[in-house]
Amino acid sequence: MTRRPIVLLHGYSDHAQSFDTWRRHLVDAGWEATTIHVGDFVTLSNEITIKDVAEGFDRALRIRAGLDADEPFDAIVHSTGSLVIREWLATYGTRVRRVKRLVGLAPANFGSPLAHKGASWLGAVFKGNKHWGPDFMEAGSLVLDGLELGSRYTWDLAHRDLVGEHAIYDATDETPFPFVIVGDEGYGGLRKLVNDPGSDGTVRWAGTALDTRKIQLDLTRARDDGAASRIEIAPWANLDVPFAFAPGHDHGSILRDPSPALVAMVREALEVEDAAAYHGWGERHAWSEQDAKPERWQQFVMRAVDERGDPVPDWYLEVGTGHGDDFERLDDFALDVHPYSADPSFRCFHANLGELRPAERSSLVLRLTARSGSELVAYHGIGSERFTAEGDERAGDGTWDAQIDLTSMLNDDGVTFFHPFTTTLVEVRLNREPMPPSGVNRVLKFAGG
Repeated sequence: MTRRPIVLLHGYSDHAQSFDTWRRHLVDAGWEATTIHVGDFVTLSNEITIKDVAEGFDRALRIRAGLDADEPFDAIVHSTGSLVIREWLATYGTRVRRVKRLVGLAPANFGSPLAHKGASWLGAVFKGNKHWGPDFMEAGSLVLDGLELGSRYTWDLAHRDLVGEHAIYDATDETPFPFVIVGDEGYGGLRKLVNDPGSDGTVRWAGTALDTRKIQLDLTRARDDGAASRIEIAPWANLDVPFAFAPGHDHGSILRDPSPALVAMVREALEVEDAAAYHGWGERHAWSEQDAKPERWQQFVMRAVDERGDPVPDWYLEVGTGHGDDFERLDDFALDVHPYSADPSFRCFHANLGELRPAERSSLVLRLTARSGSELVAYHGIGSERFTAEGDERAGDGTWDAQIDLTSMLNDDGVTFFHPFTTTLVEVRLNREPMPPSGVNRVLKFAGG
């Protein structure tokens, strides 16, 4: 087995010493201590972004770790460290050949439900910088912004490295072999108050996996107008990336107190040399549908924009079955919704598939409400069924309601909407029009005549 240098990257508000246990295990397993490089990067500064950290990482590889510009290495990353190395890899395409094994311990690939809490003053008190100096009591607001559920940063990064033609993890010898391992328990003691269902206490299980797909629903054009289909479904990316649970671990213990079984899993991952061995690791350790636990969760990051690409900030979505008055809402789908605070056109939905029981559903319908807040303009989707408005009328605050049947759209392509431990990106495009939608409008009209 080729023993390459190993780079270790910690997470938000952490430090290099947190990897002491893992470093000791690696040395005991035969790695030379001089080839293990533990990063120590700044997150608790309100001027630093994840992209800044990735740029610092690139320079540190050359100057502090002493790696040549094209020298390959392996990496073990925890939490936010996953976003740092993904950002570094996505910036230049040739970098994907340098990282051979990428082990993510509870990686925050789609953020954390705790991030928006950390941006508050209370978060600064408990997680902020405690050392006197220019950054005293700062909580790292820009890093936390990127870590917030449904953030623009994680949305954009996924478009650069996870979905469509830009997906860079294809389980071949030309790209990294990624491994995702997350604890199956939340925090105990007093910290259990922050536990989010379907998480290890800090990151959601579904949000750690790299299994990602994008669905774009374009309601700015009619389905039969000769244009391209109104729905574009990117194929699932990275379904071959193994997603495994570390029994008995939470977000902290997976880093600071790994069990012998977990250490063995990681050592085995670092010995993978080819695609066959990589798939073999997944067959032995990855979660499968046959596993009795834990509960199946899925995450959806949705965005609504108008035909110009501008955000639709005020919208609401329900998922259900049936049509018109027979619509039956899947209540559990919308129980856990987080609007991204910097741009609420982004929303993150977290659903327990065991409660939804999607396999029992014969149809799937989206019910969408969009509101402009003005009688002068309103949103509208072509070819969708309005169920609260008559004719071309809208409510006085520009509210528009629609019901969209996704069943035929999805099933025609053999696609299902629900898949455990994945993140689906959904973008809905609407028209934004001066009101009323036909005849003389209220936004601009010519005087006289």
